[in-house]
Amino acid sequence: MKSSAVKLGLLVCLLAGTAQAQYFGRNKVQYESFDFAVIHTAHLDVYHYPRESEGAWEAARMGERWYYRLSDLLDYQMRETQPLILYANHADFQQTNVISGLISQGTGGVTEGMKQRIVLPLTGIHSENNHVIGHELVHGFQFDIMGRVGGGLGGGVQMPLWFIEGLAEYLTLGSRYPLTAMWLRDAVLNEEVPSIDDISGDPRYFPYRYGHALWAYIAAEWGDQAVPALFSSVAYLGWEDGFQNVLGISLDSLSARWQEAVRNTYQPEIENRTPPGEVGKAILTGGEGFNLGPVLSPDGQYVAFLSRRDIFTIDLYLAYAETGEVITRLVGSASDAHFDALSFMNAAGTWSPDGDRFAFVVFRKGDNEIALLDVDDRDVERRLKVDGVDAISMISWSPDGRYIAFSASSGGASDLYLWDVQADSARRLTEDRYSQVQPSWSPDGRTLAFATDRGGDTDLDLLQFGNMKIGLYDMDTQQIRLVYMDERTKHINPHFSPDGTRLYFIANPRGFSDVYYYAPAEDRFYQVTRIATGITGLSDLSPALSVSRQTGRLAFSLFNDTDYDIHTMTHEEAAGEPFDPEAEPVPADLPPPGGQTTEVDEYLASPALGLPSGEEFTVSDYNPSLGLNYVTQAGAGVAVDRFGASVGGGVLLLFGDMLGNYQLGVAVQSSGGLADIGGEAFYLNRNHRFNWGVGLGHIPYLTGSVSTSLDTVSVGGQPTLARETQLVLQRVFVDRASLLGEYPISTNRRWEFSGGYTRISYDYELETITSVGGFIIDQQTMELDQPSALNLGSASGAYVGDYSFFGFTSPVRGSRFRYELEGTFGDLNFLTALADYRRYFFFNPFTLAFRAMHLGRYLEDAESDRLTPLYLGFQTLVRGYEIGSFDLTECAQAGEDLTDCPQIDRLIGSRLGVGNLELRIPLFGTSQFGLINFPYLPTEIVGFLDGGVAWTNTEQPTWEFSQSSTARVPVFSSGAAARVNVLGALILQVYVAWPFQRPEKNTQWGFLISPGW
Repeated sequence: MKSSAVKLGLLVCLLAGTAQAQYFGRNKVQYESFDFAVIHTAHLDVYHYPRESEGAWEAARMGERWYYRLSDLLDYQMRETQPLILYANHADFQQTNVISGLISQGTGGVTEGMKQRIVLPLTGIHSENNHVIGHELVHGFQFDIMGRVGGGLGGGVQMPLWFIEGLAEYLTLGSRYPLTAMWLRDAVLNEEVPSIDDISGDPRYFPYRYGHALWAYIAAEWGDQAVPALFSSVAYLGWEDGFQNVLGISLDSLSARWQEAVRNTYQPEIENRTPPGEVGKAILTGGEGFNLGPVLSPDGQYVAFLSRRDIFTIDLYLAYAETGEVITRLVGSASDAHFDALSFMNAAGTWSPDGDRFAFVVFRKGDNEIALLDVDDRDVERRLKVDGVDAISMISWSPDGRYIAFSASSGGASDLYLWDVQADSARRLTEDRYSQVQPSWSPDGRTLAFATDRGGDTDLDLLQFGNMKIGLYDMDTQQIRLVYMDERTKHINPHFSPDGTRLYFIANPRGFSDVYYYAPAEDRFYQVTRIATGITGLSDLSPALSVSRQTGRLAFSLFNDTDYDIHTMTHEEAAGEPFDPEAEPVPADLPPPGGQTTEVDEYLASPALGLPSGEEFTVSDYNPSLGLNYVTQAGAGVAVDRFGASVGGGVLLLFGDMLGNYQLGVAVQSSGGLADIGGEAFYLNRNHRFNWGVGLGHIPYLTGSVSTSLDTVSVGGQPTLARETQLVLQRVFVDRASLLGEYPISTNRRWEFSGGYTRISYDYELETITSVGGFIIDQQTMELDQPSALNLGSASGAYVGDYSFFGFTSPVRGSRFRYELEGTFGDLNFLTALADYRRYFFFNPFTLAFRAMHLGRYLEDAESDRLTPLYLGFQTLVRGYEIGSFDLTECAQAGEDLTDCPQIDRLIGSRLGVGNLELRIPLFGTSQFGLINFPYLPTEIVGFLDGGVAWTNTEQPTWEFSQSSTARVPVFSSGAAARVNVLGALILQVYVAWPFQRPEKNTQWGFLISPGW
């Protein structure tokens, strides 16, 4: 009994030390330390650091204007000042500690729920900054409203994503937006206009675009006054009742009316336009993952492009431009040792004039760099790091090969730069507050064409930003000339033809995004495509067009059936038809047909309304004081009876600063008397790349046993039969102080360190209660002998790598490893060694997974009976040998000791070796990853083979395969399992195993809540 308690306490102590850091997982690396200050406005606190100060001041003015617009429309004032945390670029944004998880390139901003903090990067494009700030501020209002009506953070659970995100899009974009209209036209063209139920649950329907269209329809039909009423009603009454209460119709009726309006609006528009599959020649189409950012080689034979062909990452590929046959993957973004990731949202690469090298933008060590790839060797031969810029987007190699032009942001605005490849230096071409992106060289190298928001419709003082136009930068005079159809049209992605007689670009003068060109000699525009959907990339400003420098072949990405395809067109086919920019443009109105201008449209057209000058703003240094983030598991109870007092309940409090760099957690729990109150506290400092923390804890573990017997006692001088109850209470107290550190080398690898001191003490007592006829006549308590306390110190170091990609229930591609040593010293001295390597071979959609692991204790006290031995038969190691599944009939007795069971003993030791092999098959999933397209309950079917061996320093294994031997032989099992992802919250696993070394047992069933290894 005493030995068991000692083992339990020490086991808990050892596990507590390893649980402080995640076993695997990628890392968020804070490459830089940011010196934040705060701009205080009437309703916002804007956090920023020096190099983005000018952009932050603009953002503060934008934020106040959005607050005025939204609070007026929603008729609502926030209860607290809204935090707005800005980063100078996306690479810096990905280092934020406000959001705990990794941030993808596609995330333009986040509003988190604990402190309603808005966090976003400046993009260098004013219109994008303005939209994202407004979008995220809508979420701030949504959180505040839900908290006030009683829903809190949980109030949004019943709201589908389209309802949340679509409202943010409508309130910041209004009822006219070409990108949303394109998605709806595509749905009409493919006869797949979704219902509200479809948009609510089917991942094929992008909630931002369809949600935007639905809210625009509701506002047009019921007026903008219905917007705040509907949101609050749904938060308070629930989904169905909320709609019925405000709109007076059911969701089904609303859905049917909206679908009809979508068809009536767009069917006439697409009838006289070319279906996307018939535009030019399709070379790379859907089904293999979207295909984006085509870049033709100078001779037009090859096209480099970005694609998610392997499902999990966006990589750079090379294909033949004539046929689309993929030649090779040039760069894998997640595993290349030269950089952390490819930049794909607003960037495309460029070929050297001789076609031998390809340059592209990458993320590396918290910055953007330009990587130069040798195409034949597929090796990154050089990286160009530009000092003084925050982010790099589009790049273009000059015709003579000496320069690379690129657009980069600094301080919140984007400008044009030149990198001199020979001199290995950069210089700035433009320096103003306008946005300048997507540079492209003329054939003679004397002109740079680019996209810019400069022009008469942009007023930087009023923060009014016009549509993008084509700018022409004269390299000799350094003068800029604008080329555009009209100010209501977006112009992006310019490219010259080989002879310079055509300047191709993408524009949307009538709400449709098509390829056009400008003929300088004629001073005339020509329309090349007339597509029913649109020529586009992922975002409104993503590059989607390329022109071969020698042949004039065009390559472009287009939207088709909710995917992105790449088509080509020869120079002759791209002759186009004359286009009259004076013709009245048709705005991209969202349904219903002929909808009226809404209040949202009106405030979007009034930039001065609610815009502060900024002179009233104040600035202070950032004070990283701790504030309460949240409280959970709150609750307590006190009970008093004749047996004494007991306390039950617990509470966890998490404190943090506004930037998430410092965290303090305190937890208190009790499940018995006052002696059973325990607690833990930890402090974590993530302000620099090296993260460190300290922890303190006092944890009591209470176990007990009860026995009863009959005895004769004297009551009033008469012998009386009495019941004697003996209650043995065993308390183990674990007091621990720990220190941990973590140094991420990259997003995939890190070093971990920890150390600590642990004291394990004991308190055993015996309580004897004598009762007659249900009445207590005597009660005595006495202390029992107990083991002496254990005092242990520990220190550990681990090298951890994670290059894996997770499917719905388990990793399906890549590799993972963890190599760790932990020394324990004091009353016990031993060394724990761990080596765990896992590899996942992906054969779409199947995965062959392999694991090899060793866990062992070494040195003088490795075999101490005060340590809980290691056990091989856990469900996560070798299935089919769970300790609770054995019975005495399986134990082949060895000698006269009836407690000896070699079938169990061979599973126990101080050292373990484990090997696992699994074939993972995604049964239910998505169209891209799953045999059956049923994303609502992703399920993986597994065939497995497990094997392992346990041994000690004195009992070595017998290396033979035997089903009947009682020796310490390796044990194996095979079987099948099913893993089910339940609503993304937990993974349930059920399996059946055939344990080879248990011949009396044909099968063993098991169940656990755990993802696959």
